[in-house]
Amino acid sequence: MARKDLLKSVMASSSEQPKDSGRSGYAMRGASKSMKVSIDNLAENSKRLLEGETIVEIDPQLIDVSFVSDRLSDDDEAFNELKESIAAGRQDTPVLLRPHPDLAGRYMIVFGHRRVRVASALGRTVRAVVKPMDDVAHILAQGQENTARADLSFIEKALFAKSLLDMGQAKDVIQSALTIDGTLLSRMLSVAQNIPRHVIERIGPAKQIGRDRWEDFKKLASESANQKVLEGALELEGLHELDSDARFELLHSRLAEVGRTPKRRKTRVAPKKRTWTAGKGRIKGSSAGPGEHSVFR
Repeated sequence: MARKDLLKSVMASSSEQPKDSGRSGYAMRGASKSMKVSIDNLAENSKRLLEGETIVEIDPQLIDVSFVSDRLSDDDEAFNELKESIAAGRQDTPVLLRPHPDLAGRYMIVFGHRRVRVASALGRTVRAVVKPMDDVAHILAQGQENTARADLSFIEKALFAKSLLDMGQAKDVIQSALTIDGTLLSRMLSVAQNIPRHVIERIGPAKQIGRDRWEDFKKLASESANQKVLEGALELEGLHELDSDARFELLHSRLAEVGRTPKRRKTRVAPKKRTWTAGKGRIKGSSAGPGEHSVFR
């Protein structure tokens, strides 16, 4: 199937009107209106992938994670809340799986990783919809479902985009998966490509840190004078005890401090004085240094 047809099969038609989401106080004009319509369309599209499909019960031990990661770490609080909710009742929303492309009898998660983890932890089967799809359709469905739920931070989306690009996916597919334009994709890739991966992973998802702060961090981290500072800050005692946003703020402040610290002036070494005598020792003198006078005795 051509890529254009794949996009049509996964994305909502632009001619379809989104249902009212019931959000109160939302500024329904300009860019805000466009963003709301776009996200609502994605949410409807995610539902459309599941509605009317047969739901089956599958052993979570037969399910593998997606071939492309979209998270830096799991939110333990959200996981525990979901676990408590499902333990008290049932898994209301099915996950979307595809038959594993390489392993017969196994499945790959398109979206719903957390629900699969909960089912495994509770020793239950997973309620799922299984749909055959290729990698491009998988990417679009996975990316758009997460975007519709506003579930990924800026840096997680940036790494997701970089991973897809590294796999050889076309930029138009990545833009569709994340619902972004080419300019924003370029900025995301610039951050993900210029900040070392181990630094990003040490910081974590940083849910409250947006694009501008990450771009500033990228500029600071790229300065040669800051690289040793950054590596040293990563080893600070207690860093791992901070939450992800606080880790970002601490590392960012350390890098910014280097730029604010005035450069020390080099200390001038006073020139050595030279002494001389004349008249069989009756006259003695010394040569003058800068700003000094010659001395005669």
